Amino acid sequence: MSFLQIEGKVFVIFGLANKKSVAAAIGRVLVEEGATVIHVVRSEQRVEAATKLFPDSKVFVCDVEDEANIIRVRDEIGAAVKETGGGCIAGLVHSIAYANYSEGLTPFHGTVKKDFLQAFDISCFSFISICNHFKELFEREASAVTISISTTSMAAENYGYMAPIKAALNSSVCFLAKSFSSFSEVRFNAVAPSLLKTSASAGIPGYIDSYLYAEKAILRKKALKTREAADLAAFLLSPRASGITAQTVVVDAGMAVNYFDSDIVQGVVG
Repeated sequence: MSFLQIEGKVFVIFGLANKKSVAAAIGRVLVEEGATVIHVVRSEQRVEAATKLFPDSKVFVCDVEDEANIIRVRDEIGAAVKETGGGCIAGLVHSIAYANYSEGLTPFHGTVKKDFLQAFDISCFSFISICNHFKELFEREASAVTISISTTSMAAENYGYMAPIKAALNSSVCFLAKSFSSFSEVRFNAVAPSLLKTSASAGIPGYIDSYLYAEKAILRKKALKTREAADLAAFLLSPRASGITAQTVVVDAGMAVNYFDSDIVQGVVG
């Protein structure tokens, strides 16, 4: 038996975009451990990519900005799971984030309201909505995991308003855990990785420089791998993590303790 004890269990993953996605990495770990994975992608254009990466997985489409789509895909997945003789899912992954800088990158105090609210809707509220609408499909001891960032209090200018949104996402994990505890034992956690080499991250202005800095700050002098974040997510989804809930678990290879590394300091002061 797999250490994670997830063989034959069904997991739903929202957010796969391409092979570099965190969602794709998590899916690969779960499949390797013998789980059945269902992917939910944003558009029909991404169905082909998901099918190529996971030929044995069912793929559904859902633009979470419209709550009616979440209800529809819930019903479609529920029917698909029942056809396999099951009926419940053991876990759910929310790996969705979106930011629209419609007027370019501006100082934080100049954040455009409509951009912020749209990003909040897609990146944070969607997790709450998905969990709410999928609650009848969860096993009693299911696990829901979302993807956050390693710190929301460090004011990285190029990340802009997304850090406060991720902070709200982290808080939502706690409130969902408390809310669901009145009728289930579903666990809610966030995986909070340091900078990763993903296609989505590459779209952040100045990200490459930040990524290279992170490599210097990390104790081992090598950036975090997407697989390492995925391994943590798989653990939190599994029964082996049954005592962990309402947590934002940081996976940063020690970056947070090493900002005063002597090489970094000398690079600044000469």
